[in-house]
Amino acid sequence: MITKPKGTIDIYGKNAKKWKYVEEVVDSVMEKYNYTYIRTPLFESTELFHRGVGETSDIVTKETYDFKDRGDRNLTLRPEGTAGVVRSFIENKMYGDTMPVKVYYNGTMYRYERPQSGRDRELTQFGMELIGSNDPISDAEVISLAVNIYKMLGLKDIVVEINSLGDKESRDNYRKALIDYFKPHIDELCDDCKARLEKNPLRILDCKKDADSDILKNAPKISDYLNEESKKRFDEVKDLLDILEVKYEVEESLVRGLDYYSHTVFEIKAGTSNLSIGGGGRYNDLVEELGGPSTPAIGFACGIGRLLLALDEEKVELPIKDDIDAFIMYVNDDEKKYATYLSNELRMSGFKVDTEYTGRSLKSQFKQADRLNSKFLIILNSEDLNNGEVNVKNNTTKKEEKVLLEYLIYYLDEHLVDSETDDEFDIEAFAKEQEEKKKKEEKEGKDEK
Repeated sequence: MITKPKGTIDIYGKNAKKWKYVEEVVDSVMEKYNYTYIRTPLFESTELFHRGVGETSDIVTKETYDFKDRGDRNLTLRPEGTAGVVRSFIENKMYGDTMPVKVYYNGTMYRYERPQSGRDRELTQFGMELIGSNDPISDAEVISLAVNIYKMLGLKDIVVEINSLGDKESRDNYRKALIDYFKPHIDELCDDCKARLEKNPLRILDCKKDADSDILKNAPKISDYLNEESKKRFDEVKDLLDILEVKYEVEESLVRGLDYYSHTVFEIKAGTSNLSIGGGGRYNDLVEELGGPSTPAIGFACGIGRLLLALDEEKVELPIKDDIDAFIMYVNDDEKKYATYLSNELRMSGFKVDTEYTGRSLKSQFKQADRLNSKFLIILNSEDLNNGEVNVKNNTTKKEEKVLLEYLIYYLDEHLVDSETDDEFDIEAFAKEQEEKKKKEEKEGKDEK
């Protein structure tokens, strides 16, 4: 038997419905904030990620899926979304449009890392990028937007950790301080950190292997090396988050795992296990680094798989629809043909409808309707069809009624609404109303002639 590759998952059934619900909430919130959808290629030039994400990041050094195509070009399956969006921003000259450019994405990423709970080699992320504003209000908006998505999904135990890496001057001063501090302890660090020391010592602070060591815990803090301008900017971001009622904690060891960040960085955690469900930050130099004009930007990304883990941990029940409006039942071939026609008519009228496909007995069809949580059963038989009507059964109240075929759509439309509000639906009054309406329309037609 052929099985799925290691580090990938199949998404189906109820889990798929949860997945789609999360995506619908993301789409809805992004629209409210006036972010437009962007779709970039699943693979890009390898150079894009080496230059954009950073040569010293774990993603580039260990985790990218690199390959050559038939034209001997070096390509990489995208490990994250920001670099591709920035490449598109430059290539399509979006900087000529009204700034800032506010876009969001939802797509598959690939990272060759050790599979574990919440970490797959094929993962789906949604994220947003706000390109063209350096105002702290954009930092606060992106963080607030992410938090609001989580709140709308039902998460309550949300922790926002923020930090500032400062401008280039601040980071250069901090980089020097870290090198001076870590050099005497270099032999006590892991091999990855030894390689990072000269290239990007800030990445040592993000090391998972040495995270609990006293060496990292006692390392110099970035706050001591921020210049006045960077401090002022970070204070303004915090003031705006207070206005937006976003609770946050300043975490000075937070640097994030990618090389392109500057100024504000943040990570959002949830649940009793403090599971990281998303993060991002400002990347004012990336557009220029990839060949575009100097353009400030900030972004955020979240893995949907990890988000669903957090929802499960908090026992959040998503309001997913796990039912259908009607199940059409039949026995003989003539009824089967009409079931085919009627299914299509009802679906095109906006109803969620299913029918029998495997030739099961009527008793088995009743069981199938229950498995599908069908609100109504439409039971066809030849005699009723000859009389222009069908038997409709409310699968909750078990009440059955004969409904004229010409009124079936109206009946379902009205009755489904009434079932949601627990109102009693009077079929006889409804039919009488429809008959009177029909006679009135016929009379008006004769009068016009």
